[in-house]
Amino acid sequence: MQENDISYIIRGAIFKVYNTLGPGLLESVYEAALMFELKKAELKVVAQVSLPVIYESERLDIGFRIDILVNDLFIIEIKSVEKIADVHHKQVLTYLKLSKIKLGILVNFNTDIIANSIYRKVNNL
Repeated sequence: MQENDISYIIRGAIFKVYNTLGPGLLESVYEAALMFELKKAELKVVAQVSLPVIYESERLDIGFRIDILVNDLFIIEIKSVEKIADVHHKQVLTYLKLSKIKLGILVNFNTDIIANSIYRKVNNL
């Protein structure tokens, strides 16, 4: 399965979760529901994946976590905040760089229009 196929499935799952639950819940609720939908779509998904930082040759296990890793190819970063800030976009880009993964999605479920709150992020494409 190609990254674009995975992206399409992820976006569909995000819409389904949002339309079912609505805005305003905790990120952990959306994460659990999104995991459920992606597993139903027969994707390999892992939540809260540890992301170490390699500084020079030293591995620093400092507690960064990828919200959802899909098929070892795609990062999903979930937010439920009043407004997505620049730092949220930078966070996803940094996670992509550190993990050497090429594609990610930043999604904010605390919105009136979910279509305007899904951001596709790329690393060196």
